[in-house]
Amino acid sequence: MSTQIAAENLGHSYHDEWLFRHLTIGINPGQRLALVGVNGAGKSTLLKLLADRFPPMEGKIVKNRHVRIGFLEQDPQFPSSSTISEYIFSEANKQLALIKRYEELVENPVVNELELQKIYEELTEQNAWEYEHAIKTILSRMDIHHLHQRIDTLSGGQKKRIALAKLLIDDPDVYVLDEPTNHLDIDTIEWLEKLLTTGQKSILLVTHDRYFLDQVCNSIIELDRGKAFTYQGNYAFFLEKKAERMAMDESSYQKNKNLLKKELEWMRRMPSARTTKSKSRIDAFHELADKTKQRPENQKITLDIKMTRQGGKILELEQVTKKFETKSIVDHFSYVFKKGDRIGLAGKNGSGKSTFLNLLTGSIAPDSGSITKGETTNFGYYTQAGLSFNEKDRVIDVVKSVAEYIQLADGTTVTASGLLTLFLFPPKKQHGLIEKLSGGEKKRLYLMKVLMKNPNFLILDEPTNDLDIDTLNVLESFLENYPGVLILVSHDRYLLDKMSEQLFIMENGSVNIFNGNYAAYREELQNQKETTKAMLAPTPVKNEKTNNKTKLSFNEQKELLALESRMEEQEHQKKTIQTQLISTDPADYVQLQKLSKEIEIVEENIEKAMERWMELSEKLN
Repeated sequence: MSTQIAAENLGHSYHDEWLFRHLTIGINPGQRLALVGVNGAGKSTLLKLLADRFPPMEGKIVKNRHVRIGFLEQDPQFPSSSTISEYIFSEANKQLALIKRYEELVENPVVNELELQKIYEELTEQNAWEYEHAIKTILSRMDIHHLHQRIDTLSGGQKKRIALAKLLIDDPDVYVLDEPTNHLDIDTIEWLEKLLTTGQKSILLVTHDRYFLDQVCNSIIELDRGKAFTYQGNYAFFLEKKAERMAMDESSYQKNKNLLKKELEWMRRMPSARTTKSKSRIDAFHELADKTKQRPENQKITLDIKMTRQGGKILELEQVTKKFETKSIVDHFSYVFKKGDRIGLAGKNGSGKSTFLNLLTGSIAPDSGSITKGETTNFGYYTQAGLSFNEKDRVIDVVKSVAEYIQLADGTTVTASGLLTLFLFPPKKQHGLIEKLSGGEKKRLYLMKVLMKNPNFLILDEPTNDLDIDTLNVLESFLENYPGVLILVSHDRYLLDKMSEQLFIMENGSVNIFNGNYAAYREELQNQKETTKAMLAPTPVKNEKTNNKTKLSFNEQKELLALESRMEEQEHQKKTIQTQLISTDPADYVQLQKLSKEIEIVEENIEKAMERWMELSEKLN
């Protein structure tokens, strides 16, 4: 097995501090690696080095010369003034050029039938219809429709989806992905999971989404205090082995500490005469002292901010309606919030979730209906739009601008500096500039600002983006014990399942209430789908049409050709999964169940494609 990318003795620093040194890792064909570590450990920097965005300060990176690397950055950059179409179809590829022209003709309100027919024939000649179908599927899943739009007019979330779509269409040999699930709705994340685990793709990714990590990755590399630790297994296996490693580190630290005490006593008693033997022991003492200073920092963020007292009336919505032009967002929605409500807000991108939250907090007014806030209700609103700091401010000044002293849940008070320490900002970082913080550290600082205001009605809009998994685990621990009202918007299915007891589902201009968490909601949707499918199954009828030949339309000809290729591909996919099923350990029930479900889905797709193929073929008979 030839290594596609090999990094040897890598070292890189940021703002005069080493992120890591002497790092050696490799990526082999078919490996799907997740990179984990606390915010600021250097995960994004390592991805950029491996994707050849800039050279390392130490060490070297060797790549197979034929390997194509696709890199998805956290904040992708685009050519100035380019349109979506120009960016997506930028490769010098004849099939892509034909598909680009075809899409432009289809989008044009004035149809040029002659050129359309010519492009159709060329696409058929190039066997490009299946490729065109795959591209359309990717663009549709990423909610990309108007290809003539200029990219610089789009939001950050739309730009991230365009960059991901381009990478999926290019289908590189190695996928390097920095937070690929950010700005995707849950349906799209689940589709992306299936796509990335089809075939033998090589992947290196950073993600905070534990479900996604477990579904996609088969190995984990942890960056911890400048070193890399590799674990062959899923996230649960990683947690188990990491706990064992930390226990061993703590044991070694205690042994070194006890030995250091003895050696320190010897150093104090040591005669002034220097012998070769004593010099060697002195050197060993200093080496031991350095090791002991490097004690593992097993600190935990303690989120125990005091909550403002909550009265009887919290928040009441009565027949609330909101529209933007002709688009309905909320239609005559009523709800009385109760103490302890834990609500997940779900819906596709663009369904109006942010508008709904702005209605609750009074940032915008409803078109009709009323929203009544209780006198003691104190909102804490964590929103993507609120993450803005003066980059030249010191970290501690950001906290002091809210309060010099903060009261904790147990009644004690801490200074701004003390609270920052609890949130894993050591004194050196507290007095450093905001611009030196990583993206995840800035999110953690903003979350801290929100919680400092002692809210009893907490709204978290995508709080998991760019936070490290350790911080997420602690946030979950805090939310489990939080006694106030919680509204959570997140594409993190693990967090939604664990924290919500009911859902507000936003779809088609209305808000529907579901009693249960996200897993229960998805199960009910699947049950409804299967029931509907059974009810709508067609009854075979004898075809009494005449034998007159029917000519297929232009689009039907294209569809028929694409169906034939698709069925062949799906049959191949079915055989691949069946092979995996045979070779799977019978004791691995989870994997067996997963593969069985995949076969079921593929067989459904083959059946649907066959029915449509027969329907079109009959027109030619």
